[in-house]
Amino acid sequence: MSASVPAAGPARAHATTDAPGHVTSAPTSDAALRVESHGIDVIPESERHGRARELFAVWAAPNVNFLGFIVGTVLILLGLSLGQALVVAAVGSLLSVFPAVLSASGPAAGAPSEVITRAMYGVRGNRFNVAIAGWLVSVCYLALNWSAATLVADSLLERMHVSINDPIEVIVIVAIAAATLAISVYGHGFIMRFYQSLAVVLAIVFAVMAFFVVGNADWGYQPAVGLHGAALWASLTAGVALVASGPLSYTNSADFSRYLPRETSARAIIGWTFLGSFIPGTIMTAVGALAATAVDASNPQAAAESLLPGWFTPVFLMAVIVSTIANNAMTAYSSGLALQSIGLRMKRSRSVLLDGTLGTAITLYAMLVSNFLDSVSNLMQLIVTVLAPVTSIYVADMWVRRNSYDGLALSDQSQSSRFWFSGGFNLVGVAAVVIGFVASLMCSATPVYTGPIASAMHDIDLSVPVGLVLPALIYGAAVRRYRPALGNLVVAEPTGAAP
Repeated sequence: MSASVPAAGPARAHATTDAPGHVTSAPTSDAALRVESHGIDVIPESERHGRARELFAVWAAPNVNFLGFIVGTVLILLGLSLGQALVVAAVGSLLSVFPAVLSASGPAAGAPSEVITRAMYGVRGNRFNVAIAGWLVSVCYLALNWSAATLVADSLLERMHVSINDPIEVIVIVAIAAATLAISVYGHGFIMRFYQSLAVVLAIVFAVMAFFVVGNADWGYQPAVGLHGAALWASLTAGVALVASGPLSYTNSADFSRYLPRETSARAIIGWTFLGSFIPGTIMTAVGALAATAVDASNPQAAAESLLPGWFTPVFLMAVIVSTIANNAMTAYSSGLALQSIGLRMKRSRSVLLDGTLGTAITLYAMLVSNFLDSVSNLMQLIVTVLAPVTSIYVADMWVRRNSYDGLALSDQSQSSRFWFSGGFNLVGVAAVVIGFVASLMCSATPVYTGPIASAMHDIDLSVPVGLVLPALIYGAAVRRYRPALGNLVVAEPTGAAP
């Protein structure tokens, strides 16, 4: 079965160009105020538009969020000094370079990440990859983030003297989910335009918050009992894994770059995406660590509020809600593409609504019925053991192919597809990701699970470096020796700079 791919034709809008073949304004199919018509199909050259620098705000908006602040407070709670926490925040955030590199594959293929990864796992194998590393992870993040935003909204309503009960809780959850899904349903064009302004507004609000936090921080903070030896390394590596889980969760970054013209510089795409993730991610995590040196950070939201003047607190709480919506809108958008890639026959907008409905149901169940969310949260602490190998193999494949992808060939899901491999599975990719996952899990040290290697090393967590390096080495070496694992594709030099 082949995916439906629209034939290339003239753009259906008043597109303008400032260089041959470089469209700067959006065609109607990707207009900001129209529901995006494309799903996982290839974007025709005539409908490519935009500039790489637009990606900065697209990634900055969801990364200027309260989650980074919470992670920063946890670094102090792990027993690190302020200096150590700031170094961990920077090192963990540096891994934003991986989703930045992945984003360069979008214009090369004109397709989303959920389709490009067929080159690594095969048509059928990729369905398992997308179902776990794409769809399931996305739905869990939707529920976790919506639950966190609901608690913040409850605090805001209580300041307005509104009593919180089950009916009010339902209204809050549904309202937050509806705002998120509205953005996701409109899709790529709306996200690209709206987030340009949103990133500026959120940056201003959180900059004001940072001003008050920095003024109260203890810049010479040292824990009451300093860590040394294996205990120190255990906390440092656990902190890096925690910070890194954020940027490594964006294995879908090509979803938001695929409309860029094919000739767009890969270096520019990587650079703007990296800066949009790294700068706000590092700053927000650092601000969280600074706050934890001044007040009890066991409740991050209460800690933040205690450092802010009363007039600014409602503004801050609203910004937390909006930033969470912005983050989840991108997640819901990609989860809709994931469902299409798995094989669900429905429009992208409807697949987004389906995922949103499921995420809303989980959130309602978690908030009103049980502590199910705690179980999901515990499970997500191990998610880096899946995301690191998946990211690693993706980057390795881009390197081997020199970022040369044929979107039309990748869209062919028939048994005659170049990427059918053996029974629909690229055994090299499948073996590499499984080995990487097992090795990363064995090196993981979390409150819910400690692998045998981590345990033997006194809880030093090496899940991130092992998960990023080992699968890439295995995959890169194997596909060079076994050329059919590249889909019998003659690797050509791509049009832009290779990553």
